[in-house]
Amino acid sequence: KSKYYHVDRIPKDENYILVAPHRMAWDPVWFAFATRPKQFIFMAKKELFKNRIFGWWIRMCGAFPIDRENPGQKALKYPINMLKKSNRSLVMFPSGSRHSTDVKGGIAVIAKMAKVKIMPVVYAGPMELKGLLTGERVDMNFGNPIDISDIKRMNDEGIEEVANRIQTEFDR
Repeated sequence: KSKYYHVDRIPKDENYILVAPHRMAWDPVWFAFATRPKQFIFMAKKELFKNRIFGWWIRMCGAFPIDRENPGQKALKYPINMLKKSNRSLVMFPSGSRHSTDVKGGIAVIAKMAKVKIMPVVYAGPMELKGLLTGERVDMNFGNPIDISDIKRMNDEGIEEVANRIQTEFDR
C-alpha cells in the first residue's frame, strides 16, 4: 500500500542529507526503507540513548547522540566526516523536533562543509503506530535535490537562503 513518488530524483552515486519534516517517531525507518540500499546515519537527541536496549538498537541503525542544549563541534564534525569518507548519507529533521516548522542552520553548515546536496522528502500517512499496523497507506514524496554550492557563506543570509530552498521543496 505504500507509494513512493519521484524516487528517481534521489542522487545515486553520492552522499546527501535527506531532510524531512519530523512527523512521527517511525518516519526515519520509512525514509531508510524508501531509499534502500543507501545507508544512513541519524542525529538523535541524547535522551533516546538512556534506555540501554533502545539506545543500542538505534545506534546499530546508525543513530548518534546529540546534546540539543549544547551541540558542540561533535554535532558537526562526525556527520561531515561520515558524509565525506563513508558511503552513508545523513537523515536530519530541520525542525529538530516533531511538529515544529522551524528550519535550523545545522543542515546548511553540514551540507556546505561536506559538499553534499540536500534531498527533501515528505511523509504522508498514519501518525500513530496503530495506523501502520492496520495497513493505512503511506506516501513518500521526494523533492528536487538542493544544491547549495552557489551560496558562498553560511552566515545568517546564507542559512536563510538554504532554509527557504528547503521550505519551497517541502511546500511543493
